[in-house]
Amino acid sequence: MTVAVRPIAAPWRRFHLYSFLIDAPELAIVDTGVTASAAGVPGELAKLGRRIEDVRWILLTHGHIDHIGGAYALWEATGRRAEVVVSEADAPFVRSRRAHVDEALALRGDRVGREALEAKKTAEALEAISGEFEPTRLIGDGDVLDLGGAEVRVHAIPGHTPGAVAYEIAGQGDVFVGDAVQSYGAASGFPGYEDADLYRDSLRRLQALEPQRMYLGHPYRRKDGTPFPVVLDAADAAEAIRGSLDREAEIRAAVARAGEGTPSDSPYSPYQQVAEELGYTGDPTLEPAPFFTSIHAYRSR
Repeated sequence: MTVAVRPIAAPWRRFHLYSFLIDAPELAIVDTGVTASAAGVPGELAKLGRRIEDVRWILLTHGHIDHIGGAYALWEATGRRAEVVVSEADAPFVRSRRAHVDEALALRGDRVGREALEAKKTAEALEAISGEFEPTRLIGDGDVLDLGGAEVRVHAIPGHTPGAVAYEIAGQGDVFVGDAVQSYGAASGFPGYEDADLYRDSLRRLQALEPQRMYLGHPYRRKDGTPFPVVLDAADAAEAIRGSLDREAEIRAAVARAGEGTPSDSPYSPYQQVAEELGYTGDPTLEPAPFFTSIHAYRSR
C-alpha cells in the first residue's frame, strides 16, 4: 500500500517547523508544533479533505517543545481517540512541562544566569505546551505500527535527544527524522545535540536506510547556507546526512583543539576559539541555543 505524505507548516516565533500528515487508512500526524500552531491543524486538514476527528495516530519524533507542544490539544481534538506515540526515554517531556525546564538548566545553566533561564523556560513551557498527559503508547527500536494496512517502522536515533526516533513507512522509503539530521544548522546556524557520539552513530544508521524521501522538522542548511527543503528526495537526503556527519566531525575536532577554553567577555566564552575556527558568528543565547548544548555534548564525554 502506497500512502501520501502532506507537510503542514507549524510556525513558531523566529523559526519554522513542520508537522506531516501520513494519509493512510488510519490518519497519522508526525509531530505537532506548539499550542498556537496546533490550533491551525484542523483547518489545514480540512483543506486536504481530512478531519482532525479521523486522526488515529500522533507520532512524536522526540520530546522537544516545538515537536510535542501541541500534542495534548490535538489529542483532545481527536476526541482522545488517537494513539499518542513517543519513545520511553522522551516520554517525560510529554508528561511534564517541568522536564523541559530541567533539561535547559542541565545543558545550559552554567552559560547564563540560572534563575533567569529557569523563569524563561517555565514561561515558555506554559505558553507552548498545550497540556501535560500520559502518552498512550511508548515505543522502541524495531517496533512496527499498523496504520490500517500501512506499516510504520520505528528506528531509534538518539543523540539530539536521548529518545529520538525515526519513523519509516515500510516499502516506500519515506523516513521522518525530526531534528536528527541538522547538517549545518537551521535558524541558529549551528547544529544541536545532547550526545555527540550517539548523534554521529544515528546519522550512520539513517545513511544505511538510504531514504528515498526524508522529512525534516526544520529547513536545515547546507554548507553554503542555503536551506534544504523539508521534504528531501533521495539525493538531497544523502547530501543532508553527509553534511551532518561532516559538520559533526568539524565541531568535534575544533572542541578537541580548544581544550577547556579560556574564560573571557566573549558571548562564546570559554569557546571563542571554537566559534572562530568553525566560522560561527550567530548569537549563542537565542533560543533554540545549540552552540553550548552541542559543545557540552563533547565536554561531558
